Amino acid sequence: MNNTISIRVADFLRRFPPFNAIDKTDLENLAAEVSIVYRDKGSAVFQTDEAPHECFYVVHKGAVILNNKENNSLLDKCDEGDIFGLRPLIANENYKMDAFAFEESILYAIPLNAFRPHTQKYEDVGNFLIESFASNTRNPYSIKEKGQLVSGSVAPKITPTNTVLFDFQQVTYSKKIVSCTKTTTIQSLAERMTKRKVGAMLVLEDKLPIGIITDKDIRNKVATGLLPISAKASEIMTSPVITYPKKMTVAQAQMAMMKSNISHLCLTEDGTVNTAAAGILSKHDLMLTLGNNPAVLMKAIKRARKIKKIKLIRKSIMNLLQGYLDQNIPMTLTSRIISELNDACVKQVTNLSLERMSSPPPVKFSWISMGSQGRSEQLLHTDQDNALIFEDVEESELANTTKYFLKLAKHITKGLMKIGYEYCPAEMMGSNPKWCLSLSQWKTAVSHWIANPGPEEVLLSSIFFDYNLVYGEKELIDQLTEHIFEETSTYPIFFRHLASGALQNPSPSGFFRSFLVEDDGAHKDFFDLKRRALMPLVDAARLLILSHKIKSINNTAERFERLAELEPNSQELFLACSYATKALLKFRTKQGLLHNDSGRFIALDTLSKEEKIKLKRTFKTIKELQELIKVRFMVANLLG
Repeated sequence: MNNTISIRVADFLRRFPPFNAIDKTDLENLAAEVSIVYRDKGSAVFQTDEAPHECFYVVHKGAVILNNKENNSLLDKCDEGDIFGLRPLIANENYKMDAFAFEESILYAIPLNAFRPHTQKYEDVGNFLIESFASNTRNPYSIKEKGQLVSGSVAPKITPTNTVLFDFQQVTYSKKIVSCTKTTTIQSLAERMTKRKVGAMLVLEDKLPIGIITDKDIRNKVATGLLPISAKASEIMTSPVITYPKKMTVAQAQMAMMKSNISHLCLTEDGTVNTAAAGILSKHDLMLTLGNNPAVLMKAIKRARKIKKIKLIRKSIMNLLQGYLDQNIPMTLTSRIISELNDACVKQVTNLSLERMSSPPPVKFSWISMGSQGRSEQLLHTDQDNALIFEDVEESELANTTKYFLKLAKHITKGLMKIGYEYCPAEMMGSNPKWCLSLSQWKTAVSHWIANPGPEEVLLSSIFFDYNLVYGEKELIDQLTEHIFEETSTYPIFFRHLASGALQNPSPSGFFRSFLVEDDGAHKDFFDLKRRALMPLVDAARLLILSHKIKSINNTAERFERLAELEPNSQELFLACSYATKALLKFRTKQGLLHNDSGRFIALDTLSKEEKIKLKRTFKTIKELQELIKVRFMVANLLG
């Protein structure tokens, strides 16, 4: 007689990934192992620091809230068909969050041991779990959640309880292999493992791995008396060896250990036992790799009590950036994550600077980043562009209030300099009285730029209009943004002047599509990637998005993607501009990391033919974009 309950469970599960990739018989067998869990509203499924259960959960009816206990913030809400509670089992660590029933709920508890074989048998099941961890969504195939985190926001937000893209990082493994033959005695190999301080030893034959012996094997088979210490390695080893290619990501390593329920992986050149061993990856190695992920770095930034500590963390951020570039992680995600970590550094410097002040701020204020950092495009160590806006005060209090915030701004800019952001040569920083103003003063300054758009005013507005709130009151920023749009509506001629400024950057190429290089100065014969290629795209995106009165999109690539939605007739061009922006930003970042500089000036003779071709492909897009701007805003021919 059929188990009608298990059949009902199977019928429910096959409606959702990854269970829909499992055939009917296997799914019904799995369903027979499932336990049904009932939870009243408000009752816990598991709590922070609780040891992991031997199962993970699927919501059948009701809803479950995942909550960060440290700051009592909502991380996610799991509804019908959503999976939760799996990561702690993979990471072999206690739960890092609370799970409570949001309402009366029925859950299916799926035993990990019963589920594990299906991750090996069905490739789609394993891929689903890897991709769900890597994308940080409950369902990586969900269009609604694609590219988003549990918060549902467009841009990734890094918290200590989510891991964003660290799953894409390649694992660090031990290349110093300790090995023996199958005739080596257990006593001898145990002594060697103790001397070399390793937890696993490979058994080799003709330099190829045929078995592996771990501390656990010695405890379970020798310490219990099952085998004497004089026995041979062949009697204790696990064989055949489960092997993987040496280039593994964190997510793949987690999945591999979970699938086979093992704590050590043998890595070979091609991932098979037919090539020599390249190293061993232990669960301890994996945990060390996890320690250099964005979530851990974010937590370290927030805990930093000294500027020197933040400077050290920034070095780790650069290592993370290099890893993302090496692994070809999408540039949009890379720039968001690195920018958010950089913003966190600035925010913590601001916190430490506030602690140095003799009194709290007299009124509310906002610290904003401008230029490339305001666009979330400042991946390398460049100079500062920032400003401070404070709440309006009575005229009698203005001088003292300004004095307070200038002192605070000097602490902040000095701290930023110490962690790697050089002072702005043009002094466009909050420590400059011209860039430390009340909201009304800022409105007056912006109105002047828009109503009197000379070359200097256009330059100032082009820098200032790419601003991003890093610390303080969002309301002040919103009011200033509203004022900018009101003023541009009053003075539409401003857009023509802004367009003229956007067209001042010279063409990237000359006759025969050759690169135009610098004629003189310190960078003679170098190609200025920023001025000739990136800035035309940045300036055009800013102009066009402002003309559409679109708020809260500062990133250049994202601006072009939004423009593609707003203007279907120019969709192909704008999407090409978005691609070109990301390609150029990635190229500049790679060059900067390679030469330990800003990546702005490129020595063309160091580029491969392929690299030159990729760069030139973006030039045609830039030319088409500038032609569109020239026609749309009726600008005289400035492209000669």
